[in-house]
Amino acid sequence: MKCFSSLQNKSLALNIYVQPRASKNRIAGMHGDSLKVCVTSPPVDNMANKAVIQFIADLFSVPKSAVSIKSGKQGRNKKVLISNLTMGKARETLSGVLAKT
Repeated sequence: MKCFSSLQNKSLALNIYVQPRASKNRIAGMHGDSLKVCVTSPPVDNMANKAVIQFIADLFSVPKSAVSIKSGKQGRNKKVLISNLTMGKARETLSGVLAKT
């Protein structure tokens, strides 16, 4: 999957495209080379970014502290860093989620 890139120390970078103010938090498929993530929070006072971090942490079963936004905090296109996640587990999780969309 082109949305992932592997980094050092069992960490991954994930390219996402965020849709704030959605009806529910979910993965909506792919948006180019990015994973489209819908969150219910508005893009005000960093609320959507916090929702993205929580959603990604829950999705990949990692603590919130293992997820951070590397770039794109002010826009819809973001690069999210996830620690303690292997490429194999990430692909397996994402394949299961995308099969349901």
